[in-house]
Amino acid sequence: MKILLTGGGTGGHFYPIIAVAESLRRISKEEKLIDAELYYMAPARYDDKALFENRIIHVSSYAGKIRRYFSLLNVFDVFKTAVGVIKAVVDVWRIYPDVVFGKGGYVSFPAMFAAKLLRIPVVIHESDSHPGRVNAWASKFAQKIAVSYEQAADFFPKDKVAFTGNPIRREVRETLSEGARQFLGLDESLPVVLILGGSQGSQRINEAVIDVLPELVGKCYIIHQTGKDNIDEMTNTAEVVLKESIHKNRYRPFAYLNSMSLRMAAGEAAKSGLVISRAGSTIFEIALWQVPSIIIPIPEEISHDQKSNAFAYAASGACSVIEEINLTPHVLLSEIDRIIDNPNIADKMRHGAATFGKKDASDTIAREIIRIALSHSQ
Repeated sequence: MKILLTGGGTGGHFYPIIAVAESLRRISKEEKLIDAELYYMAPARYDDKALFENRIIHVSSYAGKIRRYFSLLNVFDVFKTAVGVIKAVVDVWRIYPDVVFGKGGYVSFPAMFAAKLLRIPVVIHESDSHPGRVNAWASKFAQKIAVSYEQAADFFPKDKVAFTGNPIRREVRETLSEGARQFLGLDESLPVVLILGGSQGSQRINEAVIDVLPELVGKCYIIHQTGKDNIDEMTNTAEVVLKESIHKNRYRPFAYLNSMSLRMAAGEAAKSGLVISRAGSTIFEIALWQVPSIIIPIPEEISHDQKSNAFAYAASGACSVIEEINLTPHVLLSEIDRIIDNPNIADKMRHGAATFGKKDASDTIAREIIRIALSHSQ
């Protein structure tokens, strides 16, 4: 049984693929099936450790990004994609998988095109509330379509689509509480505000946080994933802003939070604090953690899907949304106070998160992939 996984370019695409791969391995073992040969086709490996741990073979590809605005780079990327498609057809024919699983995005186009040409069954997953262009195209020939948001089902053929939720890696599905305060160095019983700007951080969120940092550390701990490019600036600026504060040790900036640190910080935020995040795939981790949250989507001119994702999550009652155009220090501080100081509001958000999150998403998708792969190999 051979399975080709494709998509990537960002952690929002790559790590759900890893979550599905984990489920494929575990289900194959539990049901005493022949262990699958897993391949990952994308221009970059993204995370060598995750590929190695899941015994996934990387197959390099070329893919050009078609931007939604005028750019001469679009012309060059058309040729890049053409070369990528030719290479993908050769590589997919050589591997000849029993099924191709695609997460969408321009990175997945060459492999999906090759699968269509070679009549290999395709399963796709859409992470956003509105489908991207590659998944909208691939839905015409895909056998099954999984979606993270219930609203996204309206954009696909009803006989193919299933509302599964978003696949989440096992290592970050649940929070850790035991020993968390000692590990994180939190020596006072105060609420924890966990700020997640993604692996690259968020300059806009960072700026808003700095402006209200003296007020925030007066009442809670701030665990801030700044992004590796922003860690020095945020650390140095915070030292200046908090120079006179007796609570300056309550601000804890990190370039990156590993899985254990993230789960511990989320566990503490779930008790009496909240999470501040963009509206990418982190939403689904927050939902499983059942943490109250403030979601700040990237503007539509930069990311066409984050605003709709944020309001789709808010419809469950799990969060409040601050659009970036409205993101002022005063608004951010007021919203943090509103949630932390009102246990009823926080409890409603926890309940909304619990109803939104789907813990078994990766298993559901993996079982369907295995079913199609087995039927194709016969």
